[in-house]
Amino acid sequence: MYRVGDSAEFTKVFSEEDVFLFAGITGDRNPVHTSKEFAAKTRFKERIAHGLLTAGTISAAIGMKLPGPGCLYLSQTLEFKAPVFPGDEITARGRRRPRGWPKPTGKRHRRRLPDRSPP
Repeated sequence: MYRVGDSAEFTKVFSEEDVFLFAGITGDRNPVHTSKEFAAKTRFKERIAHGLLTAGTISAAIGMKLPGPGCLYLSQTLEFKAPVFPGDEITARGRRRPRGWPKPTGKRHRRRLPDRSPP
């Protein structure tokens, strides 16, 4: 039985293969995800992972850990704060709160785009 305050997390390093598999499964072959040449001309300077691919870590944390297998969640709201590049590690963390508990109001985390220009 899970109790208020219990927490879980799911961590994944997103590979190039993950990005290409997601593109094939969903049909989202946007070149910012799949083309090095195209992505090099964007503000990101290289390919980025699909936002919903990275958001899948939330589903994994809920569906596999807290509360776990058999659990379904009905909604989520996303705000993408920074790009995720192939090779980046992402962690989804969750904590069980009492019903009616206000949403967390912690600081927003912002990440500057790394300088990925050639030397």
